[in-house]
Amino acid sequence: MRPKELESTPQPDLFRLKLENLIDLRHELCRLAGQMEWSGLLEDFGALYSENGRPGIPIRLMAGLHYLKHAFGLSDEAVVKGWVENPYWQYFCGEEYFQHRLPIDPSQMTRFRARLGASGCERLLKLTIEAGLGAKAVKSSSFTEVTVDTTVQEKAVAFPTDGRLYHKGRVWLVRLARQSNIPLRQSYLRKGKQALFMHQRYAAARQMRRARRELRRLKVYLGRVQRDVQRKLEAQPETVRARFAEPLARVHRLLAQQRHDSKKLYSLRAPEVECIAKGKAHKKYEFGVKVSLAVTQRDHFIVGAMSLPGNPFDGHTLEQALHQVKRLTGKRPERCFVDRGYRGHKVKNTRVYIAEQRRGISASLRRALKRRNAIEPVIGHAKHDGLMGRNYLLGKSGDAINAILAAAGHNLRIILRRLRLFWLSIIYGLFNPRPLQALQPSSA
Repeated sequence: MRPKELESTPQPDLFRLKLENLIDLRHELCRLAGQMEWSGLLEDFGALYSENGRPGIPIRLMAGLHYLKHAFGLSDEAVVKGWVENPYWQYFCGEEYFQHRLPIDPSQMTRFRARLGASGCERLLKLTIEAGLGAKAVKSSSFTEVTVDTTVQEKAVAFPTDGRLYHKGRVWLVRLARQSNIPLRQSYLRKGKQALFMHQRYAAARQMRRARRELRRLKVYLGRVQRDVQRKLEAQPETVRARFAEPLARVHRLLAQQRHDSKKLYSLRAPEVECIAKGKAHKKYEFGVKVSLAVTQRDHFIVGAMSLPGNPFDGHTLEQALHQVKRLTGKRPERCFVDRGYRGHKVKNTRVYIAEQRRGISASLRRALKRRNAIEPVIGHAKHDGLMGRNYLLGKSGDAINAILAAAGHNLRIILRRLRLFWLSIIYGLFNPRPLQALQPSSA
């Protein structure tokens, strides 16, 4: 059923305290709540709900919790618990009175993200851009010049090694067999753990021949359990066989892959994880998905974010990134600054300037190309202050959703800092007036 509206009664409650009488309305979160067009979200997302059933949770509450989560880099559980303790968060989410109970179960945020999808999260990112214009944190003229770059959004998986993957695959099949009451000939519980331990010890000691022997043993244990499960499934009902279909397919893919295969399986729980080499000295390989970010050249506002599964060539993704910027801001960038990885982009209707370009570069363009490097700190803040550095959402859709919401969280941090500094400057001007001698022109 469509979400219900937040409670708002003209008659005051004698036994409850209104939030506007409890908090300072000059706080940056209160001012930000007034800058955002919440009514547009209700119109856009209301069609995603069914007409029948229990009334849904207010959309402003769900959207506000996601904004707070990515602005402060919190988990679903942490932001729901912090909402109960923070009256400013409750006011930002549209509450009229202070609440003492959890607003929702944290699992409902997962279902809300699945309902929105990547397109709905783009609407949340667009709302932060509109709020940035209202708060004067970004100018509309800044949308004509953007910097586009790619980074890696790492997945929340352990560093993949063959030994650990073989061990986890065997443990996964044995656990499913026990849950389905399928007796196995041997589970290799003790021998598998011992082989993994010895493989890691030999590898750390650089005794590679012995390490490879233990690795082959782990692979043999996994193959034996897989074949045993397949034999026992022939006598099981269809529901049990359906439960084992995906795990057996992933284990078969793991056993069949070779060292130099292009599309290897790096995680049994997240098969969409890719190995991406970015040429970093401290981290040679990163495991996740490539993400494209479009940032304004002047204000460092993120106006485009998308995941790029399959690790495509950067130049082939530039047109798609510029189209997203136009979709979110209403303007197609006139000038775009990129690094050398975008050579051969074949983009039209936008002038693209590549780093270290020499021909046809004036002094102002040379300074603008130097300023292109400012996108690197933006990526760093999105990863360390936000949630782009480690993605816990499931599947390719989770990669796309997390990238877009992390960009929205970065924009909110810029807006909040702008609103906070604005009021600090006013307070400083009231209590520290300039002396009259400084206002008078000098005799010289």
